Amino acid sequence: MELSTRPPGSTARRPREQLVAPLWLADLGAWCTGLVVAIWTRYEFALAGAHLNGLVLAVLAAVVLHTVVAHLSYLYRDRYRLGSFDEVWAVSRCVLTVMGVLLLLDLAAPQRPVPASAPLVGGCLALTQMLGVRYLRRLRHERRRRPTGRHTQRVLLFGAGAAGQSLLRAMLDEPHGRYAPVGLLDDDPAKRQLRLHGVPVLGGRHDIPAVVARTGATTVVSAVANADAGLIREVRQLAHQAGTRFKVVPSVSELLDNEPAVTDLRDPDLRDLLGRHQIETDLDSIAGYLTGKRVLVTGAGGSIGSELCRQIQRFQPGELMMLDRDESALHAVQLSLRGQALLDSPDLILADLRDSEAIREIMRTRRPEVVFHAAALKHLTLLERHPGEAVKTNVWGTQTLLEAAAGVEKFVNISTDKAADPTSVLGYSKRITERLTAFAATANPGTFLSVRFGNVLGSRGSVLHAFVAQAGAGKPITVTDPEVTRYFMTIQEAVQLVIQAAAIGRDAEALVLDMGKPVRIADVARSIAEQSDNPVKIIYTGLRPGEKLHEDLLGTGERDARPLHPLISQVPVPALDPVHVHLLDPYRRPDDLTDDLAALCQPQRPLFGAGTQRAVSTRGPANVAISTNNGSGDPT
Repeated sequence: MELSTRPPGSTARRPREQLVAPLWLADLGAWCTGLVVAIWTRYEFALAGAHLNGLVLAVLAAVVLHTVVAHLSYLYRDRYRLGSFDEVWAVSRCVLTVMGVLLLLDLAAPQRPVPASAPLVGGCLALTQMLGVRYLRRLRHERRRRPTGRHTQRVLLFGAGAAGQSLLRAMLDEPHGRYAPVGLLDDDPAKRQLRLHGVPVLGGRHDIPAVVARTGATTVVSAVANADAGLIREVRQLAHQAGTRFKVVPSVSELLDNEPAVTDLRDPDLRDLLGRHQIETDLDSIAGYLTGKRVLVTGAGGSIGSELCRQIQRFQPGELMMLDRDESALHAVQLSLRGQALLDSPDLILADLRDSEAIREIMRTRRPEVVFHAAALKHLTLLERHPGEAVKTNVWGTQTLLEAAAGVEKFVNISTDKAADPTSVLGYSKRITERLTAFAATANPGTFLSVRFGNVLGSRGSVLHAFVAQAGAGKPITVTDPEVTRYFMTIQEAVQLVIQAAAIGRDAEALVLDMGKPVRIADVARSIAEQSDNPVKIIYTGLRPGEKLHEDLLGTGERDARPLHPLISQVPVPALDPVHVHLLDPYRRPDDLTDDLAALCQPQRPLFGAGTQRAVSTRGPANVAISTNNGSGDPT
């Protein structure tokens, strides 16, 4: 191998010398030009011999002084980014120093060689030239770095705000990047005719088709972080009509306080099209109650339960116990937490809430201190046909867990917005669990409360999954009613609310998140249909039994009070003595059982078949036989 004979360090100095030497000479030339112009104009373009001597003396002094001051300021030692504010300040400071020294020397001389105004005017002219040279060099440098190539996409950025400007800088600073910005779009009239980093603002959203035709852009990027859903849908539609691709910048919560980068660009998802952007909470400051504690999550294999486990895990609980009756779901959640799923660790508990003896034994031996109860049957239509299953799992299963959890510090029951003024078996059963939890709060020393939220984006078995599956199979998307609306939230947001509820919630309350505006399901279906490669029809089937046209977050008589958090309502829940749920017969006629469930949701004492005598199942959670024979529904 041939060894280089070049002196050490010479390879590092040569590029610096190539940059510094011309810049130093240009600055000296600026001083010469500035002083010549200042003195020449001072004498009205007529320089005598004495004037020329003074000019030469002043130029030589400026050259020497500038070289010395610049050296002491590290101006030519590659300390400053080309054309940066730091370099501007360093150059200005150097010129001002030289101006001051020249002026003092001139005033101190017995016979002033140049007019007193010459150092001041000449210095200002020199500074202007120095900054101009640096601006031109930086402009040339930036243009050379702009992405070019056959595979580069011409891009229009919608949004000239902070996020748009950050993304624009990122695109312009990637010579081999995929995107070359050719224009900006913004609805703010004040930004028209503006140029940012050499890229012009060419109009607003409604100008997209014309600007695309003029610039040849192939991609439109929405660079408005946390943009409104309506805006995203409209810009997306205009972009598609113009024949371009459409991408979005992630929300602020996704970026984790970082500036948007080119690699962050992605296709819009349903969260963008529905406008449901996650509301961040400072979990680290409120979830200290989990650190070092024994925590039990029921329904740990479900969408909410598994995300609960993932978020709880980061707070380093003393023990995280994950309970579910679905062994495959337990396998999946352990795999997501540990990276492996051997199914041989004690953190997995395979059990069914309907098995009261097993639940009591688990609570007695494992002694959890915090319980998150997420296990439930949730499909509204199925439960309308099988209300007895809702009684066994949602009602009796919850009461079994509440009785076994008498000594826990915190118990959080996961409810639903369908529990507010319920009209379905699902809503009835979840409202009953809220009331049973409120009763447990009066009988136990710990904190017992409920959390109520709406539909979860991406949860297993949700309407969104059904729509995507129908569109993917090329089948029509079925919507119940063109006017039906629902509240939506992300899984992460729902789980953060649950964790925060246990920190700020009080006994016998239901905590309800401010979920923004409800979303029309027809709009959701239309957005999914538009994303499909093939034409997809939308069919309206009519509301099913138990369904509401519009969901409520708060029930009749519930007041929207937010004493501890601006986005969380805290609603008191009337207690329900569990003796009444033992009266339920899951094998009764579905319609009659549904009426019984509805009665239990009323604040007053429920009446079961007033004026009649009936047998009551002995299969309740406490395995006790209770009968009513006084015609009023009161237990005897």
